Formats: sequence, structure tokens, C-alpha cells
Amino acid sequence: MHRTPTPRFRRSQLAAAVLALTAVAAFNTGHAAPAAKYASASHAASTTTQLPRGVTPLHYILSITPDAAASTFKGEAAIKIAVDTPTASITFNALNLAFAAAAIEGAGGSKQVARKIDFDADKQTATVHFAQPVAKGEYLLRIDYSGKIGTQATGLFSLDYDTPEGHQRALYTQFENSDARSMLPSWDEPDYKATFALDVVVPSNQMAVGNMPIVRSEELGNGKKHVYFATTPRMSTYLLFFGLGDFERATKMADGTEIGVITKRGALAQSRFALDESAALLREYNDYFGVRYPLPKLDNIAAPGRSQFFGAMENWGAVFTFEYGLLLDPAISTQSDKENIYTTLSHEMAHQWFGDLVTMRWWDDLWLNEGFASWMESRTTERLHPEWNTTLSKVGGRESAMSQDALRTTHPVVQRIATVEQASQAFDGITYQKGKAVISMLEAYVGADTWRTAVRSYMRKHAYGNTVSDDLWREVDAAAGKPVSAIAHDFTLQPGVPMITVSDAVCRKGTTRVTLTQTEFSKDQPDKTPLSWKVPVIASTVGSGKQARVLVRNGKATLNVPGCGALLVNAGQSGYYRTLYAPAGTRALAGSFAHLAPIDQLGLLADSQSLGMAGLQDPAAFLELVKATPLSADPQVLGRVAASLNGLYEQYAGDSAESKARQQAFGRFAMARLAPMMAQTGWEARAGEASSVATLRGRLIAILGDMGEPGVLQEARRRYAASEQDPSAMPAPLRRTILGVVAQHADATTWEQLHARAQQEKTPLVKNQLYDLLASTDDAVLAQRALALALTDEPGVTNSPAMISRVSRTHPELAFDFALAHLEQVNARIDASSRSRYFPRLAAGSAQPEMIAKLEAYAQANLPASARGDADSSVAGIKYRIKVRTERLPAVDAWLAKQTG
Repeated sequence: MHRTPTPRFRRSQLAAAVLALTAVAAFNTGHAAPAAKYASASHAASTTTQLPRGVTPLHYILSITPDAAASTFKGEAAIKIAVDTPTASITFNALNLAFAAAAIEGAGGSKQVARKIDFDADKQTATVHFAQPVAKGEYLLRIDYSGKIGTQATGLFSLDYDTPEGHQRALYTQFENSDARSMLPSWDEPDYKATFALDVVVPSNQMAVGNMPIVRSEELGNGKKHVYFATTPRMSTYLLFFGLGDFERATKMADGTEIGVITKRGALAQSRFALDESAALLREYNDYFGVRYPLPKLDNIAAPGRSQFFGAMENWGAVFTFEYGLLLDPAISTQSDKENIYTTLSHEMAHQWFGDLVTMRWWDDLWLNEGFASWMESRTTERLHPEWNTTLSKVGGRESAMSQDALRTTHPVVQRIATVEQASQAFDGITYQKGKAVISMLEAYVGADTWRTAVRSYMRKHAYGNTVSDDLWREVDAAAGKPVSAIAHDFTLQPGVPMITVSDAVCRKGTTRVTLTQTEFSKDQPDKTPLSWKVPVIASTVGSGKQARVLVRNGKATLNVPGCGALLVNAGQSGYYRTLYAPAGTRALAGSFAHLAPIDQLGLLADSQSLGMAGLQDPAAFLELVKATPLSADPQVLGRVAASLNGLYEQYAGDSAESKARQQAFGRFAMARLAPMMAQTGWEARAGEASSVATLRGRLIAILGDMGEPGVLQEARRRYAASEQDPSAMPAPLRRTILGVVAQHADATTWEQLHARAQQEKTPLVKNQLYDLLASTDDAVLAQRALALALTDEPGVTNSPAMISRVSRTHPELAFDFALAHLEQVNARIDASSRSRYFPRLAAGSAQPEMIAKLEAYAQANLPASARGDADSSVAGIKYRIKVRTERLPAVDAWLAKQTG
């Protein structure tokens, strides 16, 4: 029998631990700390867990001493636990931790040292065994341990970056979904909420950041200090945060909360936009949710580097964001960057309520976090920045979800999650964008005020707790006075996309009467028996200004719509469904296209293209809408036309002479349609132009550059060459776009010039972009050089996987084969939580039948059956792309021939 020594604890920690046996201290926020809650027996029984039941954590006292240079840390944990039934062993989560000692202490002074500690690497657990059973009651579990600091964004990790003064290293944490266990022994599941008291021993000249404010800091000598953070409110482990580095912080007050931004030294000026907008967002959210933000501070922390899995994380009171999602660099940032930063801010701050204050019980209901944060980001951006006209973007988000949801590999919004890998794969377009679209539809159905009433009630009732979707639906039903949950269940508990087929409309005495039939839209299952949904439908006739509503039940409904103009179903585009018109209805809408609201133009374009590519209507119907789109249309509509044409252009890509000839023919049509848009928009920004015009300019240059339009290529190259002497030749809003065109069509000399720029660059944001450019070339030989470069130390460990991913967008077969040939090296550069997704996504853009077998073989050899969701989705996408090329593009060719014939 092996004996383990008694754990060694600092006196300060031991004193705090003893106090924790009797009470959890209230945190100093000006708000009362919520009392610790015990989950009811029925709640616990209905909640998924991978841990034995019977022991519940109440409070963690955690001391961490990191050694950044050695990439290791020491930890001491004192965890207040409640034992429900006598047990001689206690099991919790632990991953890659080494335990020196463990013991348990009762309130009466009883103490047992662990006689044995077992680890289960597959289950990511540790079990502490005691000689005598631990009786029912409250105890303090104390553990001495150590761990490793990683180089990818999971657990406690380091990010290295260059500065004009030299090399720097900063530390951060990323725990969602299941990586807190790699820094602290814990019950690392969302339903096991507890409070946390964190203290750290760190270099005196660096800034330590946590979820809560620092309550005291003591100099220890030898260049070290001991920093203590205030106790957090009750929260899930994945929301805990610690950061350390040569940071700067700026603050301002909003509604009694200290708002902060934290950057590496020298970058603070680039965070001013984020700081100002965060204050406005906090005030807006305090009002909307009806529950004030409960922590005393809220920091947004900007970090160099990037991840293949996430861009930002909603740690309570300490939101982590990679620099590209938070900082505006005047040398390179665009209007799109500014809007994307705002989107990130509004999304992560919404999580401070949806996700942090109220958390899903288990990952099955992840959409309660992500779908709602995505919806709130859009709603709030529309409200606080109407000049950006972002309401039109909801069509693009819905399309992103439908693209995945219409394949056989889709899944419900609320899905069964059994493993850590499945939880990691749940962060997808269904969870985010379909969740958001369903909420938008339900809000439109019950009304914005009713919806907000329900959300406020939900927040009040479940603050500091955990929920399932039905907890929300009960509040919506109560506020609306009608069974909204029946609709919600149809759209969240079953997968797929409803399709509303519209019969020929008949107009009599100023009213249009139409029959609606509900089936299902599928891209790869044409004979599938359709599921049934209760679908809220809003319709109008063009020019009437009036709407009619109906709930399609049991597959059919009849609707009377005021007016006799062309009939538009899904008016306002709040519905999550496809609309298929009879040919006469399609022609009528094409004839009235210029008179539709921009959001309905976007919706009609999206439906028409998707239905055409799926073989449910003639693909030419979409191209007729493209022709019908006037130059006076909203810039976002013109941008959608451009992006759609570019997507079709890419579908033609191939190495054969026939493929190249067909692509050139389509390219001529597309460029002829886009050239007037480019001429109207111009290369130079105009005083007072709308932000959407600036965004359209960049998009048109990039797309025409991708197609090889001679005028754009010539002008991009001219500006690139002139920028050596005249920096204004590449103004900040166009710098990245111009460089992108140049890099895509670069020869070896130009590629080497860009490479030299990347090597010399010291600003992480700019450096990341330059290495991306090196990987964006059309030239396969240069792409191979970029892949080889990616596996060297030069780009930095977080740029390496991004470069391989960038190559895969143009050369998916090349990138996948290269990554597979260097499997161990690539895996070492990927976040552990995203390995099951990374390789399938490299292959996803392929249209080669051979790739299917390669991807299936990779999944069979490297992924457990429960972690193959992304691989299956990529295979389904490749098969569909092949089908489009063989069965749909000939119809496009025929339409083009008629246009030129």
C-alpha cells in the first residue's frame, strides 16, 4: 500500500478553508450573494452526468503558482463539498494533473488522508479513496497537485508574441466546454455550480486578471507577489478565468459596474471602441433582462494569436477575446472589422445573463446559451447601431443554418450529448444560427414586448441556477397566453427545414386567396418522408403594405391576403422555412423584385438559389432574379448577388479543360453583372457614404479579383506597388482586400515579398494576416510552400493550423493530404477540443469523389464513433457538391447559352 503525504497548504489558504466549512463568504459587489442551492433529487436524476452522484461541490478555494517559462504550474485546492450518502471514495474530473496528496476534513476536526488515488484517463476523472467511509455531511477536500501549461487555447495555456522591445509570453485560460479539469480538480459539469476564491503567486511586474476584482496583493520578495481575488458568485466551472502578462487596463463606469478592457502593453489605444461600446451594451442589457449585471466589474481581455475552435469566451466578469475580435488597428481595420467587433462584444456580454447567470443543465441545451446570445447580438446591434442596417444580416445567418440543416447529417437544436467530444462538436451552425432563427420567429409570433416579459421572468426565476429548454417555454407560454411551446418543440426537438409550397394565387375583390402546403426541404434526401411542423407564416402582396398571418398545422392552411399584387410568403423573413412558389408566382415576384423590401429581396434570392441547386425548381429562376436586381438596390442586396455569383463560379472549379472553359463562360456573365456595381461603388470612399457601401466595395474587389477580372487585378497590383512610396495607395479599409487579391494571384517573386513582410512584422494582428495571405495563393506550388512553412516555428503555433485551413479553401485535397501526412505535427498545433473537427473541415470544400474515401478512412482510424459528426457532415457536403456539379450546373450552362445565343 502506497502512502501519500499530508497536503501542504499556505496558512492563508488553510484559514480560508476552515471558514469555508461553516459558510461561503458573500462577495463584495453591493449585491447579496445567492445562498448555495442543493439540486432536488428529481433535478439531479434528470440531469446528465459523467460523474457518480452523491457528492456536490459548494465552494472552491484555489491557489495557483504558474511557471510560464517552464510551462508548468503548482496548484492547491480546498473544496467544500456536501456528501449525500456515506462513501469511501470521491470521484471528480481531472485531466493531465499530478496529485501529490489529498485529504478530507470535517467540521468537527475529523481528518482522513487519502490512502490511494486512481486516475481514469479515458473518463478524465480521479478517484480519491479513504480507509473509512465518509459520513453524510459537509467536508473540506484538500488536494496538492501540479499540471502543465499548454500552447493551444485549452485549459491554462500560453501565447507568445513579439513586440518592438522583444519576445513576450502571456497566460490565459479557456475551459469551455470541459477543460477546467486540466487546471483544477473539479466537478467539471455545468450543473455543478459553486463559488470560487482564487489566489495566485505571480511575477510582481505582471498583471493578474480573474473573474472578480483583486481584494489584496502582497509582495513576497524575489520579484513575486501574492494576489487574492474576491469570491465569485455561484457559477459553472467552465466560466472560471485567470490571465497573466504584461498588460494594460482602461476602465469606465456604467450603471455602477466598472467596465474594463485589458490588452498587451502598447495596444490599449486600439481598445477604445470596445470600451465605449461595452458601457452602452451593459446599460442596454440591464434594462432588457430586468436583472442587473451582478458582478462589480466586467473586463474584456484581448489576446494575441487565435484558435481553430473559438474566437471569444464569456467567462463571467472576464471575457476572453482574441485581438482580431476586440481591437481596431487604424493601419488595417475596416468597417466590417468594427461591426464584427461589436457583434463579438454584444454576443459575449449577452452571455453574462444567458449562460453565466442562468446556465443550461447539460450540453444538450447548449443552444440556451449560444442561440440566445446570437439572437441578442443581432437585436441589440439593430437597436444601438441602426445606421449599419444589420437587420438584413439575419437572412445570411438563417441560410448558414439551413445549409447544414438540410443534409441528412443534421441534428436537432436540442440534441443528445453523451461525451466530451460530442459537446465540443455541438458548437455549430444549428446551435448558433438555427437557434437564433427560431427565437426570431417565435418573437415575431408573440410580439417583442411579450417575448421580453417572458425572458425577464425566466431570468428572475432561474438566476444562479441551471435550466432546460422547457423552463423557458413555460415562461413564454405564460406571457403569450397561448401554447408557443408546441411550435418551439417542433423546431428544436426535431431536425430539418420545413418547406411551404404556395399554390397558384387567386385574387377576387381585392383579396388574394392561397393554399399553403408544408413539406420538407432536403438537399440530399429527395424521397424523404417529410416531418411535420407547426409553422407561423406571414404573407403580403407587393404594394399593399398589409400582412396576413396563419399557423400552418397538420401540413396545410388557407390564407387570405389583402391586395392583388405578387404574393410574397415569409414577408419580413422571420420564418425558418423555405418557400416554393408555383411557376406563375415565381415569375410575378421576379417582375416585382425591384419593389420588394431589401430583406425580402435577400430572402427570395436565398430561397431561389437553394431550391434551384437542390433540384426543386429551375436554377435559371435564381439567375433571372440576379438580372432583375437593380443597381439602386441596397448595398447588402448587391453584396448578396455578388457572393452568390462567386459561389456558383467556384462550383465550376476543376483542372480539366472542359471545367475551365465552363467556369470562364460563367465568369464572363458574372463579371459583366458585377462590373456596373463596381463602377458605381468605385475604389475611393466618398464622404458620408453608408457603412454598407464601404463593405460592398471590399467585397466586390475581392470577388472580382477571385474571378480574375483584368481591371481589378491591374488596379490592385498598381496600388500594391505604389504603396512602397505612397501608403495612401492602400488605405486601411482596403489594405487587406488589395493584398488578398495580390496574394491570390502572386507569382514566386511577389510571394517572397509578402513572406519577407511577414517575417519582419512585429504587430500580431498584422502578422497573422500576412501569414494568412501566404496561404491564400491559387498557385499549387506556392500553396505547397505555405503548407511546409506552416509546420515551422516561424509563423507561431497558433498561425500554423490557420495557414493549413486557409490553403484548404482553395486546395482542399492538397491541404488534407499534407495534414494527414504530418498528423502528429498538426495535432500538436491544434486545440485538443477541436481535433475531431479540424481534419474534416480541411476536406469539406472538396468536390472530388476520392476525398470521400480518404475522409472516411481518416475518421475510422482516428476518431471514436461518437466523435464523427463533423466527418459525416463533410462527407455529406462533398457528395452534395458533386451532385450540384453533375446535375445542376448543366441547366445553368443552358441558361447562359440562351443569354448569349
